[in-house]
Amino acid sequence: MEGRPETDARTSEPLTRRRLLLRASAALASFAGFVVALPIVGFVVAAIFRRKPSRAWVSLGPLDEFPERETRLASYRNPFSTPLDGETAQVPCFVRRLDGERFQVFAVQCTHLGCPVRWFPEAGLFLCPCHGGAYHADGRRASGPPPRGLYEYAWRIEDGELFVRAGDLPTPSREP
Repeated sequence: MEGRPETDARTSEPLTRRRLLLRASAALASFAGFVVALPIVGFVVAAIFRRKPSRAWVSLGPLDEFPERETRLASYRNPFSTPLDGETAQVPCFVRRLDGERFQVFAVQCTHLGCPVRWFPEAGLFLCPCHGGAYHADGRRASGPPPRGLYEYAWRIEDGELFVRAGDLPTPSREP
């Protein structure tokens, strides 16, 4: 039957170019919506079933590695890291031994914007290279834009070794 247009099986109306393009664009829009929604749904579902890491005590080394009245850079491996973390799983911190078995353990992040601070023993200061923040040897803010002193980790001594509580960075809302 020449000249007779094809009909739509669902409506028995003629299948026009307009109707065909409308259905094709609706199918493509549905597919695009599915592709966009899939990672969002996956993120929400994974958050529900994800195990929350807890805190863990991690050794920084024997006490004799930290001489009295000195500040040393130490590091530990994050106990909640994955093999894909590589070198970023190594967490640096500054250990200051006051005397005997009294310590201060500082996070290396500046409290202003999180840049890593450096210890300058000649000046007795921690200095931030990003915006000129300075901290005294005891972690108190000395000058610059930082709003507070350095964050401190909770620590303890066990069997002649210094341990820090790893798993979360101390912040103003979560002091050790």
